[in-house]
Amino acid sequence: MTESLAFPALLQLIDERSAAFRSAVAAAPGPDAPVPSCPGWTVSDLVRHLGTGQRWWAAIVAAGPAEAPRARDAAEVPREPEALLAWYAESDELLLSALREAGPERACWTWWSAGVSPANAWGVARRRVHEVLVHTYDAQLAAGAVRPMPADLALDGVAEFLDTCNSTPAPWPHEPATLHYHATEGRSWLLALDGTGAWPAPLTDDAPPATASATGTAEQLLLFVWGRLTLSDLKIEGDPQVFEELIAWEPEE
Repeated sequence: MTESLAFPALLQLIDERSAAFRSAVAAAPGPDAPVPSCPGWTVSDLVRHLGTGQRWWAAIVAAGPAEAPRARDAAEVPREPEALLAWYAESDELLLSALREAGPERACWTWWSAGVSPANAWGVARRRVHEVLVHTYDAQLAAGAVRPMPADLALDGVAEFLDTCNSTPAPWPHEPATLHYHATEGRSWLLALDGTGAWPAPLTDDAPPATASATGTAEQLLLFVWGRLTLSDLKIEGDPQVFEELIAWEPEE
């Protein structure tokens, strides 16, 4: 585990990125301003989504091991801008308090339980860092002032997405394939797709060429896997159809 992924560092990142999110929301034209990267959503919808998620995961972490997730908080969310931001700040603190009290090793329900990332408070903290990171981009886009992501954080975001969203034992329904993601900052990842599922795989010097590869900055790759950018925004080599098949795939475990 690198120092940046140590549990205290993850909690600090949640706090820091949440502050950036609030700043972006405050800079937007208003709560009803559209969010271009989330079609049909307003800034208010974005805040409600992220804040409700923080509260939901706080309850999940506090509950500990469980076979099913906790019910989502159905509490009414304020619409007045200052009250909405205060509600969101409280949501963050609820999550951070639950994580601090639990500690990194406490097991809990997660939707990625069958994947590579651990089903514990550490795994939740890492996931929420990147949830806030990407939604901060969404809010900044709505405000018309997108700031560059920290490169090291975007690099981990790509790895985290492969460890959770692209990690499953559900059989790949197409021809076996490998996808290579290469960040211009010098990091690369390989995703193997076959009858055993989809799994991040080690990159070795003697590995055969990938079926397809995508090259871009860490931020571009992160925004691509999160659906904010498309294949046309990256340098693609090999068969791009495999990327399209992965995007469209809804595995049943």
